[in-house]
Amino acid sequence: MHPILHAQARPDHPAIVMAGSGETVTYGELDRQANRIAQLLRARGLKRDDAFAVLMENHPRSLELVWGSQRAGTMMVPVATRLTAPEIAYILEDSDSRLLVTSAAYAGVVAEVRKLLPDLPVLVMGGGDGEDLDAAIAAQPDEPIEDQAPGLTMLYSSGTTGRPKGIRPAAPPTNDVTAPVALMGLATMGAGMPADGSMVYLSPAPLYHAAPLGWCSTVHRLGGTVVVMEKFDPEAALAAIEQFKVTDSQWVPTHFVRMLKLDQAVRSKYDLSSHRRALHAAAPCPVPVKREMIEWWGPIINEYYAGSEGIGMTLIKAEDWLAHPGSVGKAIYGKLHICGADGEEVPAGTDGLVYFENEILPQYHKDPGKTAEAMHRDGWMTIGDIGHVDADGYLYLTDRASHMIISGGVNIYPQEIENLLVTHDKVMDAAVIGAPDADLGERVVAVVQPVDMGDAGDALEAELRDFLGRELSRIKMPKQFDFRPELPREANGKLYKRELREEFAAKAAGTD
Repeated sequence: MHPILHAQARPDHPAIVMAGSGETVTYGELDRQANRIAQLLRARGLKRDDAFAVLMENHPRSLELVWGSQRAGTMMVPVATRLTAPEIAYILEDSDSRLLVTSAAYAGVVAEVRKLLPDLPVLVMGGGDGEDLDAAIAAQPDEPIEDQAPGLTMLYSSGTTGRPKGIRPAAPPTNDVTAPVALMGLATMGAGMPADGSMVYLSPAPLYHAAPLGWCSTVHRLGGTVVVMEKFDPEAALAAIEQFKVTDSQWVPTHFVRMLKLDQAVRSKYDLSSHRRALHAAAPCPVPVKREMIEWWGPIINEYYAGSEGIGMTLIKAEDWLAHPGSVGKAIYGKLHICGADGEEVPAGTDGLVYFENEILPQYHKDPGKTAEAMHRDGWMTIGDIGHVDADGYLYLTDRASHMIISGGVNIYPQEIENLLVTHDKVMDAAVIGAPDADLGERVVAVVQPVDMGDAGDALEAELRDFLGRELSRIKMPKQFDFRPELPREANGKLYKRELREEFAAKAAGTD
């Protein structure tokens, strides 16, 4: 199954619908646009394996570019829209991108990128300073190029703990652009997504991120309709499920928290009866949050654990999660190994570094050192998560190894504290970090986004300390609370703790 085949069989079936505007692209239109984009890439001198970057908001063009690249055999490099000009320029240079495709919405940052990379060609959707993307596409024929080949996508790590690194996937095993990919089988057999073209899939997250991009592409391979939210809003997401009769969706825990904070009258306002399957991933979901979501939506919420590296995946369905609360499931792709600091596998119930054993593993682009650092001596790979398996083989994630706080010689995992904080009625979001401390080495700091900033202050801090004290030992209790109207969280749910740690480190050093 592939959009090419769906365009032949059902050219008028909706492939893309924008939730806000209602703009619709049919499979026939997607096919023609993808061919024109492949023609454009060739006309601009991009051959198979050549890279080009995409910096764009959620828009039909984003997915059209995916399928154009998938016919030209090129390496598409999605760029996070939150990044600064130097960060974007670094990715463009590091990936050897020969072209930047962007939008007038990012004219300001692109102008700064142009100063850093004056020789890089730029195509701009929506006019502005640069060659017009839509005009360039329209000028191309809509027939397939002669040398079609499946393309690749090189995602960059989110940079939440340091400079992002390109994750270069293995080369496609075939030149057949319509050949099935691994995620199709995982989607149908694992997540239960239908392969008959009846699926209506809601994507509330930014399309430059691995999961939305991967799952939207999979839905297109299965012949379904992708409903794309221009930007996540909790009530608008519920309205979209009702309006478009959404059957499938994917979320991150932050989305769940935002929806659960809605008034009950708003939550019960919308008809969600079409909704059959809801996937979530990206970060461990607090047990009370997921339990409440299952009570609200029913046992349709399935969770998986994977990474942009694509080294493995676990999956757990709602009924199994209720029997193993907090687990992210059993491995359905790759083989799990949990290892201690010495590289030896640890017993069930013992925390260690999570590795996947797989025949096909990626490499970090231009960084053999980082690739080697992620590898076990037996050839397994990790993305840096700490966790354990229980006696039944279910995986539980503790935290990212890089997020661990060492305070007074004690290892503290902030995820546990964050998961408790966001269940408090007055807390919208929370980040827990280690800040430099002369006595302890690091002190635990909770950076909290209240539901209402009017509540911020000593009284709320005392309330939160009392709330946490019922569950946490004293060593884990934050030494400091910092209240803010917003946290540096990416729209895909990733929290940029690096920014917070750097801020507190600068304050400690007196350089702020």
